[in-house]
Amino acid sequence: MAAKITPPKITPPKISVMRSQLGRVRGAGAARSGVEHWQVERLTALALIPLTLWFLISVISMLGADQPVISQWIAHPLNAALLIALVVLTFHHAQLGMQVVYEDYIHGGRRTASIIATKGAAMLLALIGVLSVLKLYLAAH
Repeated sequence: MAAKITPPKITPPKISVMRSQLGRVRGAGAARSGVEHWQVERLTALALIPLTLWFLISVISMLGADQPVISQWIAHPLNAALLIALVVLTFHHAQLGMQVVYEDYIHGGRRTASIIATKGAAMLLALIGVLSVLKLYLAAH
């Protein structure tokens, strides 16, 4: 009688993925922020469409107006709030877009320095814009 030979069990190799279960569910990659960054870019772009149209229509309707008329327009609470939103979203959107360019085309320490410098400049310019609108708004009240 011949002995029955059983082939050895072959188990597939285990591939170790360095991601948490929550990360796999959320679809977060190594940077953990790519999707969020993309969504914020799109959200700011969508918000800027009506704000920019409102601003352009307002400015065109005031062509030839003198400074007191424009100051009075900015002194309206809705106009001041929309102007502040426009300033903040414009600089935030620009900073997000520049960060993507830096991440794609600059490598090494210069990338991090460029991102930090751009974020700082965007925050500073947005702050100057917001303070300017607030100064004109508060001067009328």
